[in-house]
Amino acid sequence: MLPIPSDAALDALKAAAGNWSDDPATLAPHLVDWRGKVRGNSPLLLMPATTAAVAAIVRAAAAYRVALVPQGGNTGLVGGGIPDAGGGAVLVSLARLNRIRAVDAAGLTLTAEAGVILSTVHDAALAEGCVFPLSLAAKGSATIGGLVSTNAGGVQVLRHGTMRALVAGIEAVLPDGSILDQITGLAKDNSGYDIKQLLIGGEGTLGIVTAAALRLVPAPPHRAVAWAGVEGPHAALALLARLRRASGGQVESFELIPAAGVDLVVQHIADRRAPLSSPHRWHVLIELAGAATLDAVLEAALGEAAAAGEIEDAVIAQSSAQAAALWRIREELPEAERRDGPSLHHDIAVAVAALPGFAEAATARVEADFAWARVLAFGHLGDGNLHFNVRPPADSDAAAWVASHGAAVTGLVFDLVTAAGGSISAEHGIGSIKRADLARLGDPAKLAAMRAVKSALDPLGIMNPGKVV
Repeated sequence: MLPIPSDAALDALKAAAGNWSDDPATLAPHLVDWRGKVRGNSPLLLMPATTAAVAAIVRAAAAYRVALVPQGGNTGLVGGGIPDAGGGAVLVSLARLNRIRAVDAAGLTLTAEAGVILSTVHDAALAEGCVFPLSLAAKGSATIGGLVSTNAGGVQVLRHGTMRALVAGIEAVLPDGSILDQITGLAKDNSGYDIKQLLIGGEGTLGIVTAAALRLVPAPPHRAVAWAGVEGPHAALALLARLRRASGGQVESFELIPAAGVDLVVQHIADRRAPLSSPHRWHVLIELAGAATLDAVLEAALGEAAAAGEIEDAVIAQSSAQAAALWRIREELPEAERRDGPSLHHDIAVAVAALPGFAEAATARVEADFAWARVLAFGHLGDGNLHFNVRPPADSDAAAWVASHGAAVTGLVFDLVTAAGGSISAEHGIGSIKRADLARLGDPAKLAAMRAVKSALDPLGIMNPGKVV
């Protein structure tokens, strides 16, 4: 348990931040994660508005040995931005660092501070004829600092990669209060270790990200969106390969969704209906994007897939409104699942070629070992990432079932993933929720290197303690 900060320490932190609150009502929403699973405590919320203020906060924290927990939009799913329950850590919200500093359409970069909302970045890039090619369901609240710190993924990783591939430069405050200035976004910089890559995915344990230069792509003039019903994940993977060949690699997104996921959205989200008139065990949401008109390419490929038995039915969006309606089904699935009640969430990854077999075998194993449990596996088939969620038996006391079986279910899922050569965290990070599982299942050499880096950069242990390692 962390020691409670002294009054002198709190006063120094308040002076450094310039904007702060110790009001319980103001602190309350910052002390619980989006799913309501992780709750913490803190005596103080700091709300700096500049990088200099963040640096002053870290220097004061180092002087008094006070732990800091940085927080962005608080949309994380592994407790990475929540302090522990002891009240010894101080929260640092980056929400007021919310300026877009520059958009360089010629160089295809956009520089945004840590508190800028993802959807704001999308709008600013589009205004210059560009696109920031990372999107996820929380785009209206997730912030750039949080996305960088968790190496966020989303629905366009298939073509453009995670935040590691999309961050051209970074500005951050290191644990000693110094400012790392790698914000220039040079296309080539081979001058030694790439320190920014340690901070991307570091979850605030090695420093506080204050700004990032993001890579843009030219806005594609044509998009084509379709929804198809398929017999199973193997057929979906065959369809993806066909679409990649037919489009010359212009598949932007390819999302795998089971029938139960569509049913949840229709049940819990107003004015939603299933995209296809007939029932199907599995569904895929497809988006192509490129310089040429792609509707004909998509239609021809789907026709060939139907003839080959890879799809059972499909619909192609005839307008941007119809495309948006199809995307809402996928984007609203996590919220619909949350409204349905407690469940167990696992953000896992295996090799793309192994994913269909893993999805079927792991589902059968979990549902056999835990009678009447209901697996809901959906996600980004093309990059091997599944949200392998397990719902309690229907008509059970869901909260009691999760409390009773949760640890065993998660342990089994993670064991199966590890045995398949996969990862227990594909895009959500480790945070506090998965820390023990990483210690149990992670590569020992990698873990030792991570601990050595943590010790070297943060010898006082003040940066987001209790997370990752």
